[in-house]
Amino acid sequence: MSEGAPEPGKAQLRIRMRSLRTAITREQAERAGRAVAEHVAELPAFADAAHVALFASLSDELPTRPVFDATLASGKLALFPRVEGARLVFAPVGRWEDLRPGRYGVAEPPHDIAALVPDALVLVPGVAFDARGGRLGRGGGYYDRTFASDAKPRPLLLGVGYAFQVVDAVPEERHDRRMDGVMTERGIRWAEGGR
Repeated sequence: MSEGAPEPGKAQLRIRMRSLRTAITREQAERAGRAVAEHVAELPAFADAAHVALFASLSDELPTRPVFDATLASGKLALFPRVEGARLVFAPVGRWEDLRPGRYGVAEPPHDIAALVPDALVLVPGVAFDARGGRLGRGGGYYDRTFASDAKPRPLLLGVGYAFQVVDAVPEERHDRRMDGVMTERGIRWAEGGR
């Protein structure tokens, strides 16, 4: 297999998850997004945070707008990722409408907004997750590089997705960054052996 080519296991899992995500109705998605926002707001890490890093969900991902609304309602800053080079930087956004289309079609903060370092709670998108905290992303590696295991500070990383996105095992490579837990519409599932 050529370097950089996806493993068959990853490709098959991405296809399976895409099929399941596209079968979700708008009502189901909105209900799941509200449930995740409620669960996130109950976390001690959320209560203690001055800012929360999240992501602008794509149309086939669990909606994160409710988490954004809950973050602002609690008086916290909402940080969103922006691609800069091979990594992500996070900048505060006060209105969802201020997000702009970025690389890969993902909405991100404008480049004239200064970045902040997320040091408390980061919500991370993913295609699939497992009980050990394994995460299968879309293949760019941005979160893995940005939050490498030896990176400081080390915020709490929570994968966000639908309950069906938690699978038995996610194919992992040495550089993959594990999550501390996964937040779904059913609540938090802490990673086995996590912190």
